[in-house]
Amino acid sequence: MINLIWLRTFCILVEVGHFTRTAQQLHMTQSGVSQHINKLEQQLGKTLLLREGKQFSLSEAGEKLYVHGQEILHGVSSLEKLIGEDPAYKGNVRVMSPGSVGLKLYPSLLNLQQRYRDLTIDYRFAPNREIEQAIAGKHADIGLMSKKSNDANVRCEAIAQEQLLLVTPKYLGLPDWQSLSALGYINHPDGSHHAELLLGANFPEFQHSDLLKNQGFSNQIGLILEPVARGFGFTVLPAHAVAAFAQPELIAAHPLTQPVYETVYLGTHRNRAQPQRVNTLINEIKQCLGE
Repeated sequence: MINLIWLRTFCILVEVGHFTRTAQQLHMTQSGVSQHINKLEQQLGKTLLLREGKQFSLSEAGEKLYVHGQEILHGVSSLEKLIGEDPAYKGNVRVMSPGSVGLKLYPSLLNLQQRYRDLTIDYRFAPNREIEQAIAGKHADIGLMSKKSNDANVRCEAIAQEQLLLVTPKYLGLPDWQSLSALGYINHPDGSHHAELLLGANFPEFQHSDLLKNQGFSNQIGLILEPVARGFGFTVLPAHAVAAFAQPELIAAHPLTQPVYETVYLGTHRNRAQPQRVNTLINEIKQCLGE
């Protein structure tokens, strides 16, 4: 393999045309330049310079080496520049979050991408466990979770809180346990967990989510409130999902005596240095969810 230092000395010598000036440009001695050329000739087994006193010309091998050597050095320089680049507003960033947080966050990230068109955002909605696995496996750069990860590869930072809300059809008015039990529950992937948290804190009669009358299920965050709006049942959802519902006039979100909040955690891989583009999104996420 050709020594790139010797090759660089050779190419500069050809361009400058003088050993002394080449030595000055490279901050070397003239003998040092000569040694590089001699070592290069020995390595290749070819005469590169035809010396004529203090002057020289290129041999056929020297001409070939100069032409292709320049390409090699330019390629190495471009590669070093490419690897060294770490733009804050260019490249792909993979983000995952639960649905409710995503309904609040995704439009804000799209606004960021609209300002910086070289920034690409890959946004996936997923449950906590899937998000945790994606971060640990380096399949996601940023993960928002409503539970703190116990995985040793995942670094978690609490960045916001989101209130859980009891949501009923508009006509129900202020609900009591009897009216909720008669109405029934619209479940969703986190429905049992949310019901345990909010209903357990506010209704002494509540025992377990499995005992609620089942009136439906949806795993699409934007559709969970559709059956509630039609009067089929009630549910418990995070505030961002309620705020994003397209027909707020058909539902009622009720303040309860004991408010319950979920902490939003921002997860990244513990042993991975974050590129600047990822830090750009982290700052945007914190600003959006901290409002």
